[in-house]
Amino acid sequence: MKERFASSKYFVLLFTVGLLWIKTYALYRMEFSIEMNSLLEQFNLLINPLATLLLIVGTAFLFTSKRRRGWLLFVSIAYTLVLYANVLYFRAFSDFITIPVLLMTNNAADLGSSFFALLHIYDVLFFADVAVIAWLLYKKKVNVSFVFKKPDLRKYYAIVASVFIFNLALAEMQMPWLLTKTFDREIMVKNLGTVNYHVHDAFMSSKTLMQRAFANGSELDEITNYVNANDVDPSEDMQGMIEGKNVVYISMESMHRFVINKKVNGEEVTPFLNDLIQDSLYFSNFYSQVGQGKTSDSEFLVENSLYPLPRGSAFVTHADNQFRAVPEIVGEHGYHSAVFHANDATFWNRNIVYDSLGYDEFFDIESYDVNENNQVGWGLKDVDFVEQTVPYLKEMQQPFYTKLITLTNHFPFELDPQDQLIDPLETSSETVNNYFPTVRYTDKAIETFIQKMKDADLYENTVFILYGDHYGIPEFNYNGLEDLRGEEITPFDHVKLQRVPLIIHIPGYTDNRTIDNVTGQIDLKPTLLNMMGIANDDLSFGHDIFSDENQPLTILRDGSFITDEVLYTKGVCYDAESGEEIEASHCEPYSKKVEQELSYSDKIIYGDLLRFKDE
Repeated sequence: MKERFASSKYFVLLFTVGLLWIKTYALYRMEFSIEMNSLLEQFNLLINPLATLLLIVGTAFLFTSKRRRGWLLFVSIAYTLVLYANVLYFRAFSDFITIPVLLMTNNAADLGSSFFALLHIYDVLFFADVAVIAWLLYKKKVNVSFVFKKPDLRKYYAIVASVFIFNLALAEMQMPWLLTKTFDREIMVKNLGTVNYHVHDAFMSSKTLMQRAFANGSELDEITNYVNANDVDPSEDMQGMIEGKNVVYISMESMHRFVINKKVNGEEVTPFLNDLIQDSLYFSNFYSQVGQGKTSDSEFLVENSLYPLPRGSAFVTHADNQFRAVPEIVGEHGYHSAVFHANDATFWNRNIVYDSLGYDEFFDIESYDVNENNQVGWGLKDVDFVEQTVPYLKEMQQPFYTKLITLTNHFPFELDPQDQLIDPLETSSETVNNYFPTVRYTDKAIETFIQKMKDADLYENTVFILYGDHYGIPEFNYNGLEDLRGEEITPFDHVKLQRVPLIIHIPGYTDNRTIDNVTGQIDLKPTLLNMMGIANDDLSFGHDIFSDENQPLTILRDGSFITDEVLYTKGVCYDAESGEEIEASHCEPYSKKVEQELSYSDKIIYGDLLRFKDE
């Protein structure tokens, strides 16, 4: 009886660990929707929070008894806030927070309604266990005044170490490259737990900060040899075909490919784009390859033909790097370059990074007339945006190279009733319901822009390249898409949902067609430069999408990849057409190339290696 009573001194420790453990596992399954491919993975997911919780909760007993209650409550609150911050971030971006993301403080002020759309009434339940722990500590005043003797401490930390080593061994058994080569944060969380993932991320962030200081340019030889060995000759048929013409990129915010030629409630979602495709070069297997930088990553890909960073946005963390981007290159051939975006100039650090990319001008929100009648969601409505942009283009020196970044079709997809050209859907997700009317509105804005360009006598001498910057519907709202599709969305489907439209519209061009080749945003730089008759002699990982020599392989930032035959994601190989799981050996021939390209691109950015290129 006395022994039982003595063992009760561990009650508050075990109770706190137990509540936080249960909550963590519940969030893994209900909020993060982590995919399980085996019983071993399920078991590892179950135990991965345990060692961390035993360690941080057990730290309370190194304090005096007077301070233990406060420390236990602090640990419970801090741990819960870390989990909840990841929940909110995952709802918006289907990803986990990284250290570089936390440095993007300039973006926080513009989140507005997007942040509040992520909150749910049941979120208060996330903090219910903290309230219970506080009640026990201060209302019931459970015993925390006992003394931990050294033998007890040694045994306790031996248990903690054993659990951690067992967890790590299971993870390494399934993925021997987990700590050194993975680019997928979900895999890290699934195998090591949220807190351990953040520790690893902090270590990797500090490591990458040192790369620029120690870089000396010698790393370029290996990367250059790789790029040259994998280069393909550009298309001779398309070479120089738009030389001397104006170029206008239109970045279509959150534009999924599946909206093209789709009807909802009997109405076309993108009627103008559907018609434009018939008179354009349309790429139906074009992928967004962004990471955590989303729109800024898509810009980075298009301008540099380098991959985005595995953590954070290169626009924020490496804005002062030396790049060899398209604006700088075409500027050497007589083009005037400009960006139009009716948002704050500091968002994604654009006011700094556009100079690094070689742009001549940036027309931000200060260049537009924005009032309460013409703004919604994140800012100026797209129709008003394009109407106010064309006069700037009309006065601009030609030929020009410009980019318009639309805004209305941005999460949480708000739109005034008078601007809704189609009705919202009726699914289990309000986000999905509102997505289609905002897409329809952006389609109307693009139609308005093309007409305004015709009215300004700019249309005939301009090439229009329209591309989706990234996905629109986050995984958290896949339930609404599943209602719409009538089937479950698998990891294979998730990768397919990263496809976005790419439309190259050349007035007067007659060989228009739909091209099914697998390609991605990283390929736009070499493709465009070849069409402009400009040699692409830079370190870049994309290829001319019109080249007959191009071997289809599109690599996503998390290490997933797609070819015309296979699709690989989350450690599983699929047939690219049927979506059926196939033997891993079908994907293995591409794995080394994928790892190399992502690693080499990271080295170029982290080390700012292009500053050594002329040397």
